[in-house]
This record gives sequence, C-alpha cells and structure tokens, in this order.
Amino acid sequence: MITVGILTASDRGAAGQREDRSGDVIKELVEKTGWTVRRREILPDEMELIRDRLVYFTDELKLNIILTTGGTGFSPRDMTPEATLAVVERLTPGITETMRAESLRFTKKAMLSRAQAGIRRQSLIINLPGSPSGARECLEAILPALAHGIEILTGAAGDCGRE
Repeated sequence: MITVGILTASDRGAAGQREDRSGDVIKELVEKTGWTVRRREILPDEMELIRDRLVYFTDELKLNIILTTGGTGFSPRDMTPEATLAVVERLTPGITETMRAESLRFTKKAMLSRAQAGIRRQSLIINLPGSPSGARECLEAILPALAHGIEILTGAAGDCGRE
C-alpha cells in the first residue's frame, strides 16, 4: 500500500481564511487510486516550517509520497521549491517536466511554475500547483507512473525497462 502526505503551503489557509480546495482535489485523486492519505496539513508559506515538515513526513512518518500544493509561483512568499530542494537527495526532473508540459496545454502561465520533485530516503516529494485545476491536471499527468517509481524506490521492483 502506498502512503501519502499532503502538505498545503498557504498563509491564508493556515490562518483559516481560505478553504484548502487543492488539498481536497489531491486527496480525492490519491484515494481513487487506492492509496492511503496518512497525513494532511496546512502551513504558512515559511521555508523553515515547510522544510521541517517535509523531513518529518519522510524521516519519521516514512510516507512513500509527499504531495505539496501551493508556494510554487513568483510571489516573494512562495518558498515551497526552496524548502523541497533543501531536503531532497536526488532530483526527479521528469516529473516536473511532465507536469509543466501537461499544464501548458491549458495555460501559458504554466511556464512560470517553479515546482520541484525529488527523492529523500525512500520518499518521493512532489510540488503541485496551488490552484485546484492545476493540481488536478498535474497529478493526473504523473499519477500512472508513480506507483512503479515507488516500487523501484522501496526495492519492491527492480527494473523499469520494457520487454
């Protein structure tokens, strides 16, 4: 069973001034896939808080996948990619390339995403957009490959090649 953490970076969400609709979309898609959401949190856009929570999700809770939403744009407060880069050990650029390519089909603003994805220990961390539609589009684009990636990462499978 694949375990998931959802981490929303939003000053207004953390203050109770905005509903976490992107987190709702992510939870719906993940559970529809048959995975288990073990933890879901909303934090303000503070790099140290996000970084520390990513470490907790990976090192302590040992979640397979951590999906962040929000904090990937150009705003001075958008620090999710930097927090992610501070904790990952290996980048997975194909994931973010796929997400941006898919999003570009809907909006040219997708090129402004600074989202990152990478591996820490046996966990995969992926930054998704903060908008519900962007989170849906990006997650639907990458979801089919993630289970196999987790199998490889955790040692449950050993080959990505096609016959």
